[in-house]
Amino acid sequence: MTHKPRILIVFSDKEVVHLLERNILAPEGYQVLASNNCQEAEKQFHSIHPDLMIIGDDLPDGDHLEFSAKLIDSQPTLPVILFTKQESDISAKQILRLGLVDWLTAPLHADEVIDAVHRGLERSQQWGKWLKLETRRQTGALEKRVNELETLAQVGQAVTAELDLDRVLTTVVETAVSYCEAEEGSLLLLDEASGELYMRAGKNFQDEFVTTFRLPVEDTLAGGVIRSGDAVMVNPDSPHKILTSYLVYSVIYVPLKVHGGTIGVLGVDNRSKGSPFDQQHLTFLSALADYAAIAIDNAQLYSNTEIERFKLESILTQIDDGVLVLDEAGAVILANHTVRKAFDLGEINLQGQKLEAVFTKNDLIDAVLGKVEAPLLPEIEAEGGHIYNIQATDIPGVGRVAAFHDITYLKELDRVKSDFVNAVSHDLRSPLTAIVGYVELIERLGEVNDKQAECIQRVQTSVDAITALITDLLDLGRIEVGLDEKIEVLDFASILDPALEAIAGQMAEKGQQCRTDYQSPLPNIIGDKIQLRQLVDNMLGNAVKYTPQGGQISLSAKSDDGSLILQVADSGIGIPLQDQPRIFDRFYRASNTPQEVHGTGLGLAIVKTIVENHRGRIWVESSQEKGSTFTIVFPAAELE
Repeated sequence: MTHKPRILIVFSDKEVVHLLERNILAPEGYQVLASNNCQEAEKQFHSIHPDLMIIGDDLPDGDHLEFSAKLIDSQPTLPVILFTKQESDISAKQILRLGLVDWLTAPLHADEVIDAVHRGLERSQQWGKWLKLETRRQTGALEKRVNELETLAQVGQAVTAELDLDRVLTTVVETAVSYCEAEEGSLLLLDEASGELYMRAGKNFQDEFVTTFRLPVEDTLAGGVIRSGDAVMVNPDSPHKILTSYLVYSVIYVPLKVHGGTIGVLGVDNRSKGSPFDQQHLTFLSALADYAAIAIDNAQLYSNTEIERFKLESILTQIDDGVLVLDEAGAVILANHTVRKAFDLGEINLQGQKLEAVFTKNDLIDAVLGKVEAPLLPEIEAEGGHIYNIQATDIPGVGRVAAFHDITYLKELDRVKSDFVNAVSHDLRSPLTAIVGYVELIERLGEVNDKQAECIQRVQTSVDAITALITDLLDLGRIEVGLDEKIEVLDFASILDPALEAIAGQMAEKGQQCRTDYQSPLPNIIGDKIQLRQLVDNMLGNAVKYTPQGGQISLSAKSDDGSLILQVADSGIGIPLQDQPRIFDRFYRASNTPQEVHGTGLGLAIVKTIVENHRGRIWVESSQEKGSTFTIVFPAAELE
C-alpha cells in the first residue's frame, strides 16, 4: 500500500482548516490532521511524525515563527510552510534563515498550496536520500569494523570450543582468504627438527602441494618473519618469485607467537594481479594469527595434559598398592585393580557412584572418610583374609585419596614372632626357676667368701632381669591375644588410687614429690581392670625410674567431650626428639637412657597395646633435661 503523506495543519481559524483539508489537500490524496494551538500541535508532532506541516499566524498560545523554528530545530528535515492571512512585515530573508520551505499569504489559492506542498515533500525526500547516503558513508567503516569483530568473535569461539586443531587452523586460513579477498592462504609452522617451514593448513592449494610443501627459513620471506617476529606486506607491480617458492603479485605474512617465540606464519597471497593488500588486511590477519597461536598452544597443553593424565592413570591403575580416589562430593573417580580384587568389585563401572553404594564394610567407609581416630592407620580385613591399612588424605580441587597397603605378611610375621617369643619365654621360666633355687641353696650349704658372694649376687641380678623380661613378654603376649580379658564398666578413680599407693614407697626413696589432679567421680570407661591397672603402674613406674632424686611427678585425669584424658608428667631426663617416634616399639630404649637404669624396653609397648585394646590414643611431648608428658585418651562409657 502506497503511503499517504501526513500533513499537520496548525490554525486557530476553523474555516481555513476546513478549506485546506476538505477542498485542497484531501482531494489530492493527502492525510490531513489539524490542531488549533501550539501545545496540542507539539504533541501530535511527536506522536504521528508528520511529513509536512502548515503553520498559521493566529496561534493563541505562541508566536508562529518561534514555534516553527522550534520544530525545525528538533527535526531539520521536516518541511514547514508558513501561512499569514494578515499583513506581515516578515521578509524572504527571515523565511530562509528559519529554514521554512515556503510562505503562503491570504487569499489561499488551491494551485499555490498544492505546488508549495509538492515542493516541500520533494525537498524532504531529497534530504532523506542525502541523509541515507551520508549515514552510509559515515558508518561504512564502522560497519566493516563491526563485521571484522564479529568474524574474529566467531573464530575465537571456534578456538575455545573446538578441540580439533586441524579444523580450527583451516577455519583461520579460510577466514583470512575470505576477508582479504585473496586467492590463496596458508598457515606455515616451523619444524624444529629440520629447521624448515611446513604447511599445516591451506586454502586453494592442491592437497599434494600442501603435504609436500617445505620452505627453508633462510633467504625466504616467511623465514624472515620467523627470525624477526615482524609481519611483512608486499604489493609489487608485476608477479615475481618473492622468496615464497611460487610466483605472486602480492602477499602478507604475519607471525604466530607463543610465549614470546615465533612458531609459524599466517599468510595470504594473490598470484594474479588484483587489488593490493592494505594495512587493514594486515591488522586483521595479525588478530587471526593470535587466535591460531592460542589454538596451537591450547592443543599442545591439552596433548601434554592427556599424556600426563594417561601416565598417572596407568601408574595408579597398575600399582600394587590399592588406590581409591573420590571427588569432593564423595563419589568414586578411580578404583584400581588392587582395590577391585581385594573387595571383590569385579570390572563394573564404579565412576560416579557413592562410596556407601560400592562398599558394605562400615569400618572401611569410616577409614576412607577420615572418621576413625586412632594412633595407627586403620586396618581393614578384605576378602581372602588379607589385611590392609588405609591412609586417606584430602586433595584440594580433587577430593579424597585413600591408599590401601597390604600388611598381611607383616601381621603374619608379627604373629610368628609373638608365638616364638611366648614359646621361648615359657620354656625359659623353668630353668631360670631352677637356677634361682640352686643359687639360694649355695649359701645354705656352707660358708662362702666375699668374692663368691659377689658372684652369687650378680647371678641373682641377671636372673631377675631375665625373669622380668620374660614376665613382660608373657604379659604382652596375653594382652595382644586378649587372654584373661574381663571387660566391665570401671570407675577409673578406683584404679588410680591403688596405683599411687603402690608406687609411693619408690617415690619416697628418691625424695620425689607427686602431685595429683583429678575429678571425682571420673567418667566411667569400659575395659579390663587388670590391664588398666598394669598401664597406670607402668606409666608411674617409668616416671619414677627416669626422674632424678627430688624430682616432680604429676598425675591428672579429667573428662572432656565424651572422653577420659589421663596425663602422667615428670621432670626427668626427657626423650630426644629423634627417639620419640619409636619409644612405643618393643625393646626400644631412648639413646639417652643411663646405663644404671635397668629395663626391658617393653613397658611402653605394653602400655600402647593396652591403650589400643581400649580404643584409645597415646602420645608424648618431651624435651631433654626438662621432662616428659604422656597423654592418654579413652572414650567414656555410654551408659543408658
